Amino acid sequence: MEKHRNFLTLLAVVFIGGLLLSFVTVQDKKKGEAWDVPEKYQKMENPSKDDASLMKVGKILYIKHCRSCHGNKGEGDGPKAASLETAIESFTSDKFQAQSDGVIYYQSIIGRDEMPNYESKIPEEEDRWALVNYLRSMK
Repeated sequence: MEKHRNFLTLLAVVFIGGLLLSFVTVQDKKKGEAWDVPEKYQKMENPSKDDASLMKVGKILYIKHCRSCHGNKGEGDGPKAASLETAIESFTSDKFQAQSDGVIYYQSIIGRDEMPNYESKIPEEEDRWALVNYLRSMK
């Protein structure tokens, strides 16, 4: 009976410790450095800015390419996010939404470090802008 109680106590300690450690690990992720976005992209105009018909295309592209890391609502809590070394900023944040469309395009399509390049996976320019517009809708 004593061995059984000790085993259950040990099991509880390991479980609770693991649970607490999972919270610490998420908080310990490093914050990404500021993006060095070329001037070309900073000044880039969104040719599809007011085209609501592209919203469905943007959502489909987001689900296919972005949701696994960025999560359903763009909060950076997708299933793959835990395996990344860098914390993911929320698309709903004022900081993200304050960026120009060209900067968001660069970050989303060109990428860097753990953020992959999507130029070959999203080759159509109209689709790229549809994704930018969808990210804008997450505010």
